[in-house]
Order: sequence, then C-alpha cells, then structure tokens
Amino acid sequence: MALARWGCCPWLVFLCVCVWGHPPGHPKQGDLRGEDVRNCSTSPPYLPVTAVNTTARLAALRQQLRAQNLSAYIIPDTDAHMSEYIGKHDDRRGWITGFTGSAGIAAVTPGKAALWTDSRYWTQAERQMDCNWELHKEVGTAPIVTWLLTEIPTGGRVGFNPFLFSVGNTWQNKVSDIRSQMQKHRKAPTAVLLSALDETAWLFNLRSNDIPYNPFFYSYTLLTDSSIRLFVNKSRLSSETLQYLNSGCTSTMCVQIKDYSQVRDSVQAYASGDTRIWIGTSYTTYGLYEVIPKEKLVEDTYSPVMIAKAVKTSKEQGLLKASHIRDAVAVIRYLVWLERNVPKGTVDEFSGAELVDKFRREEEFSSGPSFETISASGLNAALAHYSPTKELHRKLSSDEMYLLDSGGQYRDGTTDITRTVHWGTPSAFQKEAYTRVLIGNIDLSRLIFPAATSGRVIEAFARRALWDVGLNYGHGTGHGIGNFLCVHEWPVGFQSNNIAMAKGMFTSIEPGYYQDGEFGIRLEDVALVVEAKTKYPGTYLTFEVVSLVPYDRNLIDVSLLSPEQLQYLNHYYKVIREKVGPELQRRQLLEEFAWLQQHTEPLSARAPHTTTLATVLAGSTLVVLGWSV
Repeated sequence: MALARWGCCPWLVFLCVCVWGHPPGHPKQGDLRGEDVRNCSTSPPYLPVTAVNTTARLAALRQQLRAQNLSAYIIPDTDAHMSEYIGKHDDRRGWITGFTGSAGIAAVTPGKAALWTDSRYWTQAERQMDCNWELHKEVGTAPIVTWLLTEIPTGGRVGFNPFLFSVGNTWQNKVSDIRSQMQKHRKAPTAVLLSALDETAWLFNLRSNDIPYNPFFYSYTLLTDSSIRLFVNKSRLSSETLQYLNSGCTSTMCVQIKDYSQVRDSVQAYASGDTRIWIGTSYTTYGLYEVIPKEKLVEDTYSPVMIAKAVKTSKEQGLLKASHIRDAVAVIRYLVWLERNVPKGTVDEFSGAELVDKFRREEEFSSGPSFETISASGLNAALAHYSPTKELHRKLSSDEMYLLDSGGQYRDGTTDITRTVHWGTPSAFQKEAYTRVLIGNIDLSRLIFPAATSGRVIEAFARRALWDVGLNYGHGTGHGIGNFLCVHEWPVGFQSNNIAMAKGMFTSIEPGYYQDGEFGIRLEDVALVVEAKTKYPGTYLTFEVVSLVPYDRNLIDVSLLSPEQLQYLNHYYKVIREKVGPELQRRQLLEEFAWLQQHTEPLSARAPHTTTLATVLAGSTLVVLGWSV
C-alpha cells in the first residue's frame, strides 16, 4: 500500500484539499434526517415565524463577492481569538444566516448559501433560517470541500477572513518550527535525527500500514538546517506522494528521498563535517548513535518532534474528539448486543472481540483496531493484558464480570477505552472494588493542578480510594494518545519519565483492580488537558474527558460517592447524552439510543435501580410512538 497523506491541512487551502470519502466497503448507517419544517417549494414559501429574512444581507455580501472577484465566501463560528464563546458583535455567521446555534459553518456563492451543523442544531436551524439557505446535516471538512468544489468553477477564488481561521499545520510549517528550535537551542544543533516511526509520520503528515495496529511506515529522517532527507523504501512512494513532498519546493524545503538501508552511512557521512546532531535518546538505536562522534551529539531524552507532537493543535483536538463520538457508537452497539446475547450462552471472549472490531470497522474513517482487543471474562480479566485466541478463550457469563479494553484507528484520531460490566448479581466486594476504581477515575479527571505539573505528581489521586481500604493496581495510570498515530504515545502520561502536563495534550486515565483467579476491573477514558477556571488568577489545568460511554450502573455503589463525585458523574452522563444520543438517532439506532438514555439517567444518593433491556425497550417504544404523533 502506498503512503497516504493525512489531513491536518487547512480546508481553506484548496491546493491542499483533504477530501476524506467514506471508506471503501463500509456502508453508511441510516440517516434519520426528518422533515424540514420549512416548505420552500410553495409560493409564497412557508416559514416558521422564527425564521430570519436574510435576503438583503446576502445581496450585500454577493455584491462584495463580485467586487472582489470571488466565487465563494466562508463564514465560521468563531472570533479572532479562536474563542469557544464569542461576543455578539463577533457572531458573523449568526447574522448572515439567522441561525444562532453555537456550532456551524456557512458558505455563500453567487447562487447559493449553505450551512453545515451537527444534529443538535438541525431543528433550530430549520426554524431560524429562511429559504435562501440550504441546511447540510453533516459536519467536518470533507462535506464542505466537496460542496465548494461542486459549486465553484475551476480556478475560482474562495474568500475568508484570515483572522477567523487557525494556521493549518502543514509539514512545511512543522519543518520550519523544528529548525527554529534548532537555532534557539543553546548548543546550536545543525540537524535532528528522527528514529521513531511516529516522528516521521507526524512530521510529514503521512500514514501507511507497515506495522500492525499503527499507521506507520519504516523510515528515518535527517532534518538539517539546509536539507531534508527521508530514508524509506522508495517503491512505497506513489507519484502523488512524491509530488506532495516536493511540488514547488525551494532547495532547503525539498525532500531528498534516500533508501531506507542508507541511513547509517548517510548519518556517518554527515557527522564527519562541522555538524552537531540532536537526538532523542529514548528512540535512537546504538547502531546510529555509535557513528556520531560524542562531541557532535546534542542529547535529550526526547527529540523536539516528539515533544511538539504531544501537544495537539485546536484542529487536531477537534478531529480526535469527533473520532471518539463515532467510537462510542461502536462500543455502545457492542454492549447492547452483549446484553441481549450473553444470557443465551452463545458468546465467548474471542467472538466478542471480533464483533467489537467489526462494529468499529463500520464507522466512518475507520482503519481498524488500534491494538489487539482485550476481551476478558471472569478470572481471565485478572490478567491485565489478556487477549483471547480462536483456540483459547472462555464463554461470557451473566454470573461473571467482563472487561473490554479496545480501541480504533480512525483517519481523524486514535481511541482507547475500557469498560467493565456484570450482567448478573455482583458480590458486595466486586461492587466496592468497582466503585473505588470509578472514584479514582473521577478524582483524577476532575482534578485542578498547576500548569507544568508532572503526571507522576498527581497520579496518586487515581489510587487514593483503593489505598484507603488496602487495595491497589500494578500498572501505570495512563499514557498519551495520538491523532491516527500511536495508541500509546510517548512522552505524555503519569510515569516518572513522562514530560510535564500541558494544555492540548491527550492522555488516558485508567485505574483498575485485579483479584487474582477471580476477576479484573479497569475503567479507562481518554482526556484532553485544558485550562481550568479558578476563583483566583493563575495558570491551572484540568482534564476534559472525551471518551463517551457510560459506566455499568449495576456495579456502582452510590453510597461510596461524595456529592462532588456524584455531581461530576451525572454531568458526564449529560455530556454523553448530548454528544452521542443525536448520532444514534440520526443513524436510526433506536435500540442503542434507548439503552443510552437508560444508562445515563442521573444517579441519586440512594442505590440505583437495575432495569433490564426488555424494560428499556418497552419504555423506548412509547417514546418513539410519542415522537411520531
């Protein structure tokens, strides 16, 4: 398979269009769009009284399009500071469309006007926009680019306000940034040697499939102050990739393609001159290290590329969050299927692992699992990284706990999530252990801590509830995660050799407990490091969980939760409903939607009531019938 470009390119740079179509062989799920409350085919058209007349506004904008010789104009939903919440005077998209929802992008051509927004706002948009506007019930880069390429002529010019769009992180920008770091380094290195596969993949925005579960290709990179050398199997590079790397380049930004086997000789030859080579010792092998004279080495634990890769841009953050919504759909489909079929005695660990992988492959932009699925029932779950095989596996039982640790590679992000469930009657000790693991997850997730704090300093918050009663777990509490890169991405995490936490990093949070020979528990979520809001001024951080699958109510002892922990959990469930619920409805996954509604009901201080799937479905039937009236 040839190397493929991966899309962090800005969708406004149309020479670098990243159109991600639906993966071949993956049918799309059903689309529950509903009827538009507007009727624009009648004369005069029928519009709700809440619709805003935008005819004059569009006419004024189109006059400017003609004056500027533009074929289209893009209006986003942000301000000049990329703020999530904007002032009224910055609501350009709201003014031109009449739609006041917080998320959506508009585009205007001489003949059409269109808005793209997610399912939370479809009804609102239909009620607020007049018939000048098309409502596109899609989100993301691809549908907007596809529409624009259809509507504008070849060579057409697209306009936008440059103060309302973040800088697209092209590979050229990344190279320039690393060279800038070289110049500022106190030892003034003349080159950076990249040995880890994800370093080169990230630097050039390229992905392939040389490594199971990881979208990498065998490669090295020697980036100097005046040249770029990529060591790779040349036969893997398509003509498109070669053009992508070298089209219109100047001498210092042209990528020299070298054979993979030449890296040692090439580094040795470069090191013979007046040079200083910057390496990350954690990923540089002795085979390369030994050909660089010690006086010419600039050594750090991690290369500047590894450090830069750890902090995601706002674009990358949005992509990774979107992948977690689709991933949640796959996991929820699997949990609902298990609840139906485990009591029949027909499900085993291996067939379960295959099915959850199948559900993920049916999701848009899927490239398969991000690691070998851990599907463990009963005593096998006490082995923290057990994976079943076709020959060796156990049946799933309603009388045992079941641990599922799985993840997906999507072309917009990488996921990793663990849930532990019990379909029968868990013991008091199992419920206590599970709840204490959950408390650890909650306490670390909601923690506020000073910026630049090392993960190892705060890791104990995930263990405290277990330590209180003499329990513990023997593995790390979390690891970094990439954007269509490593599921275990260094150097982010909670270990002593991880770097300090910074805004824009993603990490897993995954406390657990394992009772040898009986059961295992792990609850893992992926979280984004964000700025915390504090009463007094200061630079503090906290976590925003982006995994969106509810925990097992059957295993939660609510009496062990503090009011603050209970409030956090109920807010998390509200977020899941808001983000995943509309996606399930849109795809007509009504059984899964009913399951989600039941499993995200707010918890109270009294013990939760356990409801069977049959009861849930009976209630959901009434709801569905109610909607159809």
